[in-house]
Amino acid sequence: MTGRLRAPTGRYAGKSAKERQAERRRRFLDAALQLFGDTPGFRTTTVAALSEAAGLSTRQFYEEFRTLEDVLAALHLQVNDWAEQAVTAALPDAEDLPLAERAAVIFRTYAANVTADPRRIRITFVEIIGVSPRLEEQRLARRSRWVDLICAEARAAVARGEAAPRDYRLAATAFIGSVNGLLHDWNASWVDATLDEVVEELVRQLLAILRPAEWSPGG
Repeated sequence: MTGRLRAPTGRYAGKSAKERQAERRRRFLDAALQLFGDTPGFRTTTVAALSEAAGLSTRQFYEEFRTLEDVLAALHLQVNDWAEQAVTAALPDAEDLPLAERAAVIFRTYAANVTADPRRIRITFVEIIGVSPRLEEQRLARRSRWVDLICAEARAAVARGEAAPRDYRLAATAFIGSVNGLLHDWNASWVDATLDEVVEELVRQLLAILRPAEWSPGG
């Protein structure tokens, strides 16, 4: 299959072609969240199995996607979008809080969203790994967005005199790796801790980065 088939146009059952296409796409992504994020996983799912789980035909699959990798790419972006939207929505209410409390709000919101459904963690931290150079580029690009958010919050903390002035990109990149690894291990029951304890540990790590021992406010 070298390209997508053309979807039908016009209205049917009171829905436009665009509305029907959006519904088909949603059904494929919902089915992919189940099959890729649980059993059998991305690597052993077939187009036929995904189509059956979505209650659609393989022809309809190829009207929306070229390959299963395209589905995984779209699902990975969706899962990240859900988390990013949750954090972005929480930021205004945390804006005037002290640094430690603000950081706790951000990471509690992120962790709650990502871990609300274990399948999201598997998509983000397991299934996307090692599939192809294209998906690796996408994964790193989305990670970079989280690094940008941490750096923006760090700059705001510096401006308020709450954090040491420095370039935080390298530290933020390392920290995001810790976030991903710890949440993955917690979800896999490799870490004996509550989610609140995981968030508290992440906040402590971030504060240690922002406020090194040799720095003091106004110093």
